Amino acid sequence: MGSTKGVDLHTQAVPQRRILTILVIAQILSGAGLAAGITVGALLAQDVLESTSLAGVPAALFTVGAALSAVAVGRISQRRGRRVGLSVGYATGAVGSAGVVIAATIASTPLLFGALLIYGAGMATNLQARYAGADLATPERRGTAISIVLVATTVGAVIGPNTVTLTGDLAQFFSIPPLAGPFLLATVAYGVAALVLWIWLRPDPLLLARTLPVEDEPPSGAAASVSWRGMVILGAAVMAVTQAVMIAIMTMTPIHMQHHGHSLGATGVVIGLHVAAMYLPSPISGVLVDRYGTRPIAALAAVTLVGAGIAAALSTSVVGLVVALMLLGLGWNLGLVSGTTMITAYSPLESRARIQGNVDLSITLAGAGGGFASGAVVAATSYTLLSVAGGILAMLVIPMLIFTKARNRSIPTSTRRV
Repeated sequence: MGSTKGVDLHTQAVPQRRILTILVIAQILSGAGLAAGITVGALLAQDVLESTSLAGVPAALFTVGAALSAVAVGRISQRRGRRVGLSVGYATGAVGSAGVVIAATIASTPLLFGALLIYGAGMATNLQARYAGADLATPERRGTAISIVLVATTVGAVIGPNTVTLTGDLAQFFSIPPLAGPFLLATVAYGVAALVLWIWLRPDPLLLARTLPVEDEPPSGAAASVSWRGMVILGAAVMAVTQAVMIAIMTMTPIHMQHHGHSLGATGVVIGLHVAAMYLPSPISGVLVDRYGTRPIAALAAVTLVGAGIAAALSTSVVGLVVALMLLGLGWNLGLVSGTTMITAYSPLESRARIQGNVDLSITLAGAGGGFASGAVVAATSYTLLSVAGGILAMLVIPMLIFTKARNRSIPTSTRRV
């Protein structure tokens, strides 16, 4: 385990502040693009396909696209650095967003599905950026660094859903279906985010990290190798479960609200507050992870998601759904920050970005499964049963944490807290 000299700390700290600033700017922009599919994706599909049972298809498609893109962005970042990987990812998301607008305009279902897949690259890149924030962070500040990048998404993600009416009117002015309006915003937002990162994300955090002495390496040796791999798997599992639960309930909430007579504006408010709860608590989550470790916070994520499932199952009013969806977002955030910190702490630097891309593949595939199943479950049963099932699924995190705790005892005390 290498030592870190004072001059190296300075070399590391100054770029870290600049890198976090650039990442924050890009995340604010990309948050607006991310919110487009969340807010109107299911409604757009229902309108084009004329079927509620297929309303979960957009979420499934752009999460599958995100899964594939996560691997690509991770591998590009591993070879060329975060600047290239993240810029390419956001640029691809912008192309997908433009494709959705064209598909809606000409009423082409094949093009819509293909464009939604490509649009998922923006979602994958938005999440991959959190790893860039932690590349140069010291071990005791990893959770906080990750949370700073995540919380920046809040600004754009809250603004995005609340511009549904405005972007819809703008779209209609250009003879584009109103529900495609938010994807116009996504095209611009993702495109500008790509430019910001390409021009200003210098020095590259991952490439610079490889040149610095490492203060806190993952444990080495055969037995310890099993431990770090186990922690990576645990972190991935925590994030996969929380992602599946969040996507499933969130995707069908706009349909649930429409069935109970709520307006598109009210839906935008609920989803906007949900997305705010996904990202705004990040600084608190980061501090909690840095102070208490990842396991207690992962357990707290599971409990919070159970509460969200119960609240959603019992709610038909806007206020009740706001409470449920904000709990859903908070639970997701706690799971994401704790799981990401596990991955970052234990992934070897020489293969970190590739591992992180593969981890995000599993996470987004879990989300795709949740999104795809959600429409079928609601069509066959009800939104209430979907919400209850989500809460039950979230509880799987608890036995996973218990099962892996004993195996973690072989990990050195200096890193065991995660």
